[in-house]
Amino acid sequence: MTTTSSPTPVTPAENPTLPFWRTDLHELDEIRTTPELPETSDIVIIGGGYAGVSVAYHLVNSQPQNTPAPSITILEARQICSGATGRNGGHLRPDVYHATFQCMEQHGIEAATELAKFEVSHIPAVRDVIAKESIDCDFHLSRCMNVYLSDENAEKAKEIYDALHANGFPYADNLQYTPQTEAEKVSGVKYAKACISFTAGKLWAYKLVLGLLARIIKEDSVNVQTHTPVISVEADGADHLVHTPRGTIRTSKVVYTTNAYTAGLLPEYATTIVPCRGICCHIAIPETETAPYLEHSYALWNKEGKFDSYLISRPDGSIIVGGASTTFAHAKEQWYNMTDDSTLIEPTKNYWDGYMQRTFNGWEKSEAAVKEIWTGIMGYSYDIHPHIGEVPDKPGQYVCAGFNGHGMPVVFLSGKGIAEMIHTGKKFEEVGLPRVYRTSAERLQAAQEGPEGGSILA
Repeated sequence: MTTTSSPTPVTPAENPTLPFWRTDLHELDEIRTTPELPETSDIVIIGGGYAGVSVAYHLVNSQPQNTPAPSITILEARQICSGATGRNGGHLRPDVYHATFQCMEQHGIEAATELAKFEVSHIPAVRDVIAKESIDCDFHLSRCMNVYLSDENAEKAKEIYDALHANGFPYADNLQYTPQTEAEKVSGVKYAKACISFTAGKLWAYKLVLGLLARIIKEDSVNVQTHTPVISVEADGADHLVHTPRGTIRTSKVVYTTNAYTAGLLPEYATTIVPCRGICCHIAIPETETAPYLEHSYALWNKEGKFDSYLISRPDGSIIVGGASTTFAHAKEQWYNMTDDSTLIEPTKNYWDGYMQRTFNGWEKSEAAVKEIWTGIMGYSYDIHPHIGEVPDKPGQYVCAGFNGHGMPVVFLSGKGIAEMIHTGKKFEEVGLPRVYRTSAERLQAAQEGPEGGSILA
């Protein structure tokens, strides 16, 4: 047998900070379908978050007719959706602007259009599956406001807006550019110099994932095991042996939906997907106070031209806000190659005190205050694109990871693509995924040979 995994796997911290999203837990949060691990399973999915559950959901719902359902086992090191998706900003935000323009410059208009189409398609896909499965997860459509507080960024925003129109980008009509004369009024953000808005959504992502799991757990073919970290994966002929502290499972196919922790089991991804720690909080106002309800969601760039924060409003008027990377980017030891989400980022833990009062008009006397604050570990890809598809030189092993803190408009349909590859044997290029997502030996090599951190530290 040939060992194909790191002897020192990277597993999540055992005592993570508590995010707002995990203050209302689902009954399946710590599910173990059976007391013991199955000895065999046709497919083993490593990771019980948005990606892992999405792959399993599509495997169950795209099962070819008149064929026996494959047995599927999901292994999760902690609780279901306790990683990045259970700690995010609740933002379903297709990036049809910055990322699209960057992709167009690097790979051409066809690749950029492909990427934007895929991300935009997540809004109806997520909306429809929520309706189909009757999942209560506070899903609402909105407009995301990219707000710029510097003249330089405002000018650059207009240049990108014009370039996308000039190149015939098909989603450009969904973009609304607002100049300085109206930007503060339209966005509600103090000192706004310009803003760009586009269709987005907001939701309680933990409840979406648990709702999907509740649907597929009804199938006898699905076995879910929480608190079961994977220690290693071994190739054994045409099969694989998945080792955990609770036993070993023999399987013909392995799917790594391990995001930030991927390199712990696939060491060849160590320079390609790097774990990076982020921080997020929940802000609320006292019942005796009022503030304007924010209909939009936001991404804000500060007066120095640096990205500041992203935020959404909850149905109750409270706010989820994260980011603040300018406060800790200089302290690399606080966030880069970091898998510990049990502590806060020291330079940032007080950043959002008074944030709403100093940022939004009408919030000055709201007494808005941080109620919960937490950290989470994201998987940052060297070239900013996730890695989807069959692991190079490892037949029967698939990866769906490296979402750069931008997984909500990427993961669900990537899971569908992986499921189709497994069910039908189709190649990556045949399942409708953006070309820039394809994991490959060339992308791994580029990360190994390039400067440390790649675009992460750029």
